[in-house]
Amino acid sequence: MSTPEAKAARRTRFEGVFQKIRDELIEHFAGEGMPEEAVEWYRNNLDYNVPGGKLNRGMSVVDTVEILKGRDLTEEEYFKAAVLGWCVELLQAYFLVADDMMDASITRRGQSCWYRVEHVGMIAINDSFMLEAAIYRLLKVHFRKEIYYADLLDLFHETTYQTEMGQLVDLITAPEDKVDLSKFSLERHRLIVIYKTAYYSFYLPVACAMLVSHIPESYSVPPAGPNDPTTVRPYDLALSILLPLGEYFQIQDDFLDYSGTPEQIGKIGTDIVDNKCSWVINTALALATPEQRAVLDENYGRKDAEKEEVVKRVFGEVGIEKVYKEYEEGVVCKLRTKIGEIVEVEGGLKKEVFDSFLGKIYKRSK
Repeated sequence: MSTPEAKAARRTRFEGVFQKIRDELIEHFAGEGMPEEAVEWYRNNLDYNVPGGKLNRGMSVVDTVEILKGRDLTEEEYFKAAVLGWCVELLQAYFLVADDMMDASITRRGQSCWYRVEHVGMIAINDSFMLEAAIYRLLKVHFRKEIYYADLLDLFHETTYQTEMGQLVDLITAPEDKVDLSKFSLERHRLIVIYKTAYYSFYLPVACAMLVSHIPESYSVPPAGPNDPTTVRPYDLALSILLPLGEYFQIQDDFLDYSGTPEQIGKIGTDIVDNKCSWVINTALALATPEQRAVLDENYGRKDAEKEEVVKRVFGEVGIEKVYKEYEEGVVCKLRTKIGEIVEVEGGLKKEVFDSFLGKIYKRSK
């Protein structure tokens, strides 16, 4: 089977689990005595907002469980891993439905944002809550008897809180209608990226996979020499790799928004006109002369194609492309070193978990 066919088969199998859990959620909802009109609304909410997109976060739960176990999964193991994967996708859907309203966005994943669909409007606020609540319904049904059930609840609650912290900082730092570059900095950008993206997009799927694979909170690895065994805290170790990996992913996204063509990245870059607190503008601000800074203050975040070109010219003058390439090589070198230091033991972390993430990201062009 060729790689594209294998990818398509993986996605189809994963999507098959969504159909089961969607029907399960609908059946429970209807069983509570909800009217048919509400049942249909909930079904549309789930179908419209959850299964679209690349599904990378959700499918990475399954991939990581397979790597940790070192074999193909049984049907039951696959289903449990996929349910957790769909819980991650439900969390993503909850964030996106709400985020689109806050940003007054028009489209998402090639279709109208949910709140802009006829008759939906502000009901989308409650719909986003229901997408989040569905996570905890699924966890209760499928994991209530597992010893790690409380850890799963804690993980989803904590990750949601962290993401909302990042969203708040982003919203007050870079509102579209009020440009103030004095609020921008590389440190502020890093804070937003780690909290708004890295925790839920990178750490959450791997931590879910670790819990369902019964990776303990700590374990010992044999010493390289005459020393005592070393205690490893695998969840802390995973976090120390996945947060910088998530930051790298977002910085790469920011750079592609500026440098990529629509044909290459599948969209027109809008970070400059949308006043985004991106890595590119923050790096330019750190490198700009007073004259260049004045030009950026005057032109950034304006809905004007000519001003956008002026900003891009300054980005070119300060050498953004060179800085990005140096950053990419430096961060990838550090990540590879950190991954290489993992000591593999039976029932513990495996380097391949992190190598597979890094392999998908390094030098991507879309």
